[in-house]
Amino acid sequence: MSAFIIFIREEPVADPAALQAYSGSNRANAALFMERFGIEPLAVYGPQEVLEGKGADGVVLLRFPTMADARAWYDSPEYQSAIPARMQAAPYRAIMFEGL
Repeated sequence: MSAFIIFIREEPVADPAALQAYSGSNRANAALFMERFGIEPLAVYGPQEVLEGKGADGVVLLRFPTMADARAWYDSPEYQSAIPARMQAAPYRAIMFEGL
């Protein structure tokens, strides 16, 4: 069963250099991540329309083959080493959930 991770950027980027470092690290590893963990990006900072509740500054939605694949990617040394730069750049929430 597919699994998803959604990243919600709560506020505008406060440290563009940190976000660039995070983005550069992920771009460099993108092909590896997609092949190794079966990642399929479904939405990456596209236009949004808030229908209910508080809006987000940005949203990323990734699909994985399984929850185990999603967890393995998130816990991988390559991704864990990138997280501090993302957190320095802006406040984010990351939520993993199983789909239908």
